[in-house]
Amino acid sequence: MNQKTNQQNTPIFIVSGGKGMTGYVLVNSLLIQYPDNRLPVITVSDVLSHEKIEEVVLRVKKANGILTHTMINSQLRKQLIETCRIHGVKEIDFMGPLADYLEKELGMVSSNFPGLYRRINSEYFKRIEAIEFATHHDDGLNTDRLLDAEIILTGVSRTGKTPLSVYLSVFGWKVANVPIIPGIEPPKQLFEVDPNRVFGLTININYLIAQRSKRLARMGDIQNKDYIDYSHVRNEIQYANLIFDRGKFTRISVTNKPIETSANEIIGFISDRFAHEDRRFELPEPY
Repeated sequence: MNQKTNQQNTPIFIVSGGKGMTGYVLVNSLLIQYPDNRLPVITVSDVLSHEKIEEVVLRVKKANGILTHTMINSQLRKQLIETCRIHGVKEIDFMGPLADYLEKELGMVSSNFPGLYRRINSEYFKRIEAIEFATHHDDGLNTDRLLDAEIILTGVSRTGKTPLSVYLSVFGWKVANVPIIPGIEPPKQLFEVDPNRVFGLTININYLIAQRSKRLARMGDIQNKDYIDYSHVRNEIQYANLIFDRGKFTRISVTNKPIETSANEIIGFISDRFAHEDRRFELPEPY
């Protein structure tokens, strides 16, 4: 019984000359098939020297773990495998067999450069990171990290903060959005960030009420009368304008405007203010 428990706690080390993302995905893609597993997964990145190899192998041995690796450099890979053999550490090579086939059977030559895939596809990974950022900072989430945002959107409910955030993130911008709710003080971080990065979304009251009415109809909510009451909505808009003035935020009208148009307007401001000319491009407008 104790032996089984110990086996279930065996750590799996992922060793890489890069950041270890490939090995991380491979290991966790397999482990997810075993929902009862309790195996610790430890990533060891930037293993680029013989000294580092010796150090990590001894660490795995001390933990009685398993060493998996995605070493691209053939010399370091051989050194790692040999060091594991000397110290009696179980190793699993994710890259070696395929690399050997490409080189020996197909006559191809490796650049032996770890992290090359990520560098070549950095734009793709940047967009994925931005999308994740927008998701984790939607509707006032994680406001303690607002300083990490490149663009911050704020406004009352149904001004399109979330879809605009997601749209901008698809093009690599880290966007957070913060709702403005009467009677609730906005997070203090909203007034601590550079106001040139904050955009207050304004909207015509009649257009806003129409959008909210559609939402309530879809939800079957007939009780929330304040949500579409003219006086109540007017007070919300007035309160939002006070917040915009207080923070000296840039106003962007979203009344009857496609997301693409609002996004282009915001990127124009950001590019001019922060010298992002390398990232300034027109997003596609709708037909």
